[in-house]
Amino acid sequence: MRKLTLTAVLFFFLTSSSALFAFEPDTSSEMQLSVAKAILDVQKKDPSIEKFFKESAGYAVFPNVGKGGIGIGGAHGKGLVIVNDKAVGKTSLSQVTIGLQLGGQVYAEFVFFKDEVALGHFQRGNFELNAQASAIAVTAGASADADYDKGVAIFTNVGGGLMFEASVGGQKFTYDSL
Repeated sequence: MRKLTLTAVLFFFLTSSSALFAFEPDTSSEMQLSVAKAILDVQKKDPSIEKFFKESAGYAVFPNVGKGGIGIGGAHGKGLVIVNDKAVGKTSLSQVTIGLQLGGQVYAEFVFFKDEVALGHFQRGNFELNAQASAIAVTAGASADADYDKGVAIFTNVGGGLMFEASVGGQKFTYDSL
């Protein structure tokens, strides 16, 4: 049932969206359909993010990252790495945070790699972003002036929930080729 719903939503977005959509998901893969929907949602919310999809060497999409905390928090999500409009690998994201925080939320995260060097570093596995790496929350026009930091640009698109947070932590990623 969930796969049918994702397929219907994807069809709706594909037929009603003016954004260019290059990644064509395998409709038999629930993960690829979820990733495609997350891409369409973020492009609809901020059309200027399209430059990152077009110009990056590749990108990772985590369509559903769950995050929660009371003092100590964490987040986890699974996604795909896309290169030349094709899914080339599976990836996961894990995060631990410590500090003032309360609540929970679900969001999509997009990690864009500026060049082959940054992408290759990620694909070698055990990639980490330290506490100083900052993600840009997607709003209309938010990505227009955004740029890469050390070859990586990170965007989040909040899907639901409420989180009060003043914490420190980092993200760790894994990668497996398809």
